[in-house]
Amino acid sequence: MKKITYLILIALVALPLAGCTNMSKTQQGTLSGGVIGGAAGAGITAIAGGNPWVGGAIGAGAGALTGYMISK
Repeated sequence: MKKITYLILIALVALPLAGCTNMSKTQQGTLSGGVIGGAAGAGITAIAGGNPWVGGAIGAGAGALTGYMISK
């Protein structure tokens, strides 16, 4: 049973990454910035005692914008 669970988890992680192969450098930078910013915003907001959903949304927006500007 554990093997099946691990295989499903690996597939869930690997499949979305395969969709990024045909992206331009700007698209990859924007996506990476958004993901990193969202995770950082949610984490920092949760530690500070705020709403992690709001922090994640703000962090994702700021990260995507920063990733876009850096990749241009």
